[in-house]
Amino acid sequence: MDEFRRINRLPPYVFSIVNELKMEARRRGEDIIDLGMGNPDLPTPQHIVDKLAEAIYNPRNHRYSASKGIAKLRLAIANWYQRRYQIELDPDRETVVTIGAKEGLSHLALAIVNPGDVVFVPSPAYPIHPYSIIIAGGDLRSIPLSPDRDFFEDLLSATKLTWPRPKMVIVSYPHNPTTTVVDLEFFRKLVDFAREHSLIIVHDFAYADMTFDGYRAPSILEVEGAKDVAVEFFSVSKSYSMAGWRVGFCVGNQRIVQALTKLKSYLDYGIFQPIQIAAITALNGDQQCVQEIVNTYKQRRDTLCDGLARIGWEVEKPLGTMFVWGKIPEQFKDLGSLEFSKMMIREAKVAVSPGIGFGEYGDDHVRFALVENEHRTRQAIRGIRHFLQQH
Repeated sequence: MDEFRRINRLPPYVFSIVNELKMEARRRGEDIIDLGMGNPDLPTPQHIVDKLAEAIYNPRNHRYSASKGIAKLRLAIANWYQRRYQIELDPDRETVVTIGAKEGLSHLALAIVNPGDVVFVPSPAYPIHPYSIIIAGGDLRSIPLSPDRDFFEDLLSATKLTWPRPKMVIVSYPHNPTTTVVDLEFFRKLVDFAREHSLIIVHDFAYADMTFDGYRAPSILEVEGAKDVAVEFFSVSKSYSMAGWRVGFCVGNQRIVQALTKLKSYLDYGIFQPIQIAAITALNGDQQCVQEIVNTYKQRRDTLCDGLARIGWEVEKPLGTMFVWGKIPEQFKDLGSLEFSKMMIREAKVAVSPGIGFGEYGDDHVRFALVENEHRTRQAIRGIRHFLQQH
């Protein structure tokens, strides 16, 4: 049988190693506190659930839907951008609904990346950013993302040294996993760079609302002329705690949005229509629920970061996302993030995500997800304190 070449280009999934250790420990009866996967534990706000329940009982909603999303949801998306960022979007030509941002990103790569096309992705990165390019047959190039480096200098150097010329760059701010945030001036520079070098920009804006301490995350589409070169993905997963509902959307450059729309028309019939109707309620309804969700994550962030500081593990309090990106303590740095994460499960009874799973430049860090309540987070800190004292 011929090789499955596309699948064989994908490396082993690092996170599955840690996940298997966690499950083995739980089968032995051990209480493992899971701060690994960024899987929101907060319930979806009740008014959204109620709208879903109502829509389910209408048999017209049981039929095939539209792969690009129903018209009222695309209008709600456009109105959401208008209210939030004063950005004008054509619901018919500049928006498309996706089955979560992850599906949208991966199918966008299939739609617009040709075999051999060079695409820049910062490293560390959310895995679908680089792997979507690998699956599409593109030529992936990593741009280091680190506080001690100048992103634009690295981007310029990589562009000058690359042949054929790069086609696209994927960015995401607030950033998963590093929690890096940027201001609007950063996006102005990026849009200028993209225009000068004929680059497409894809911005994953999954954590648009997950911001703290007065920081406001800008949309790249706020930059004048950004729609000439850029598209942006958002999803209701984090802001409305609807991760399992799988509703996202891509907006911006008409030609790129329409390429994704065309590909999706061959691949799916859209999201179950009652879910789309509930998503309209999420976007159009009272946004106080979003602030309550954000406040919960802020309290968890403070509990984790302050607790780690008290036991001698200094980590930076993030201004965005639902994660904490912690540098491995000095005495463990030679282990690398995977072996350190294994030790954390065995000895601290805490699961975290190894930084190497996000790319070669993440191996000196681990990622904590703020997906446990404050009581369980304090329990995790006690386990980590005992673990550190033993070493």
